[in-house]
Amino acid sequence: MTPKTRIHLIRHGEVEGAGVPRYNGHTDVALSERGRAQYHALKERFNGARIAACYTSDLFRCAWGAEVLGSHLGVAPVRTPELREMGVGIWEGKSWAELMEQYPDQWRARLADIVNYRVPEGESVLDVHSRVMPAINDIVERHRGEEVLVVAHGGVNRIILLNAIGAPLSSLFAIEQTYCCMNIIDYFADGKTVVKLLNG
Repeated sequence: MTPKTRIHLIRHGEVEGAGVPRYNGHTDVALSERGRAQYHALKERFNGARIAACYTSDLFRCAWGAEVLGSHLGVAPVRTPELREMGVGIWEGKSWAELMEQYPDQWRARLADIVNYRVPEGESVLDVHSRVMPAINDIVERHRGEEVLVVAHGGVNRIILLNAIGAPLSSLFAIEQTYCCMNIIDYFADGKTVVKLLNG
């Protein structure tokens, strides 16, 4: 049988202020009480899994949960800055409503070219792809035949999942990633990739 790496890809738990759509980006926002509880509830979903390693974004909303899950699974999380959410520069921390009011031209420009548009002082989706996928590919190669936990962000996870199914980055928002959802991706040594679970 072709050896594979199975990645259990998690989005972080709910953050403070989650009721208002906003771009947090690299801002180190806190988890809500519900977000912390979501991580603890997730532990039972790993019953029977043999997790060999855990990699996490270094931002608190991911790293805190990776510690909770890693402790349960007996693995020490490796903080990986390449797994950070997309940096949105001058938009950091602002709600969508604020952005549409304060930066209407930039807002429309981003919607018109979601892949390449770069917010001033921030990153484009293509930039994020260029730092995330080498990190994921390295994890996959390092853990052939093993199961790995990766804790990251909505935007980052979408990029990983689109890559896995061979879909264009322009389809970024065709994939849902709810707080603390689980995705499972199998990476085979012959290059085949199978998404076993999406937004579960």
